[in-house]
Amino acid sequence: MPVVTAPERHVAVFAFPIASHPGLLLSLVRRLATAAPTVTFSFFNIAKSNRSLFSVPTPHNIKPYDVSDGIPEGYVFAGKPQEDINLFLAVAEDEFRRSLQVAEAEIGKGISCLVADAFHWFSSEMAEKRRVPWVPLWTSGASSLSIHFYTDLIRQTVGLNGIEGRKDEMLDFIPGFSAVRLGDLPGGVLSGNLESPFSIMLYKMGQCLTKATAIPINSFQEMDPEINKDLNKHFSNFLNIGPFNLISPTTPLNTDEFACIPWLDKHLPQSVAYIGFGTVATPPPHELVALAEALEESGTPFLWSINENSKKHLPEGFLERTGENGKLVPWAPQVQVLAHGSVGVFITHGGWNSVVESIGAGVPLIMRPFFGEQQLNTWMVENVWRIGVRVKGGVFTRSGTVQALEEVLLHQKGKKLKEQVVVFKELAHKAVGPSGSSTENFKTLIEIITNMEQSAT
Repeated sequence: MPVVTAPERHVAVFAFPIASHPGLLLSLVRRLATAAPTVTFSFFNIAKSNRSLFSVPTPHNIKPYDVSDGIPEGYVFAGKPQEDINLFLAVAEDEFRRSLQVAEAEIGKGISCLVADAFHWFSSEMAEKRRVPWVPLWTSGASSLSIHFYTDLIRQTVGLNGIEGRKDEMLDFIPGFSAVRLGDLPGGVLSGNLESPFSIMLYKMGQCLTKATAIPINSFQEMDPEINKDLNKHFSNFLNIGPFNLISPTTPLNTDEFACIPWLDKHLPQSVAYIGFGTVATPPPHELVALAEALEESGTPFLWSINENSKKHLPEGFLERTGENGKLVPWAPQVQVLAHGSVGVFITHGGWNSVVESIGAGVPLIMRPFFGEQQLNTWMVENVWRIGVRVKGGVFTRSGTVQALEEVLLHQKGKKLKEQVVVFKELAHKAVGPSGSSTENFKTLIEIITNMEQSAT
């Protein structure tokens, strides 16, 4: 990417400090800061997350600022759903506004653009008041963003009387979708607590996205052409600039402290099941048992990234009986693992990062979704892109998991899934190549952030 010479500007960046969100946003800002070295980027995030993210070298023109996580001193968590998120959301707007004033005073320059995680819908109003461009980053794909944009249409058409007993009902009126199952819509649209702070946040985000100067997303436009075509009618500069994992690796390529790669070297091509559920989603104990029993019964070689709390639920003697065939690690370099020729399937929760990382490596998926957009991602993987399968019934059972493993690794359907995911792999790599669609869209984003006049258009 050529270096952009631009007037000295100050771009504010608001992170959403949950799961992979801040890391993805910072990876984008690193790219922007490298391409535009005369622009200062002030990066606002909670202290704990900032300490982790900025523990590695960062371009000189990115300056971290801490905001409160909203957790009172001495607070004892009660185990309520989204408790930490709700505490943060209660203070977020005031915290970002206060910290932004501190950064402007310290840097000696007002902001010329506001880049934010799209979850921070209120940042649109802050940008509007300052008459600067608003650039919300959507860290996921076009399909989930479309659903949030069309939430009112969905609610008006389907009703808000609950979806129990209606989960298999098909929706065919959402532009860009041929059809989607009612039960696979993201939480907060029709299901779950629609009055929770998180659901309200998602709703307000969907309502204000038309105000954005540009909307960059972590995907590539060839993945969802019809959905992209529709969203381009409603949004200014709807820019697929990913997949990020093919451009900005989140971990150093030589990081493999638990020797996953040497272990994979000993196995046949496309024979190993790699298992990873991210940092937030965890199968309940009985499903961990079922998954372990399925791996043992099928004799599938496996590499499982699993934390100690989950590990203690595995069947007695499982580790000893599968020692030759399996490897359990507390952490794995996922992108490197998926790229290894011995990996034949990725068993995952269906988070967006996992989906695009699997696509980037050309590995089919077995999905067990838990919450949020994971249900929708699973629907798209199985029914639209046809690059993986949902585990039978949507939960791990011994027989259902054995069936899924055999289907992907041994049967003819698995060969077709592999062929299809390789097609998307090639499209993804082309998109981030020298003249690819994501590369060209990123150039547009740089121009918007560095060369625009002070007032938003």
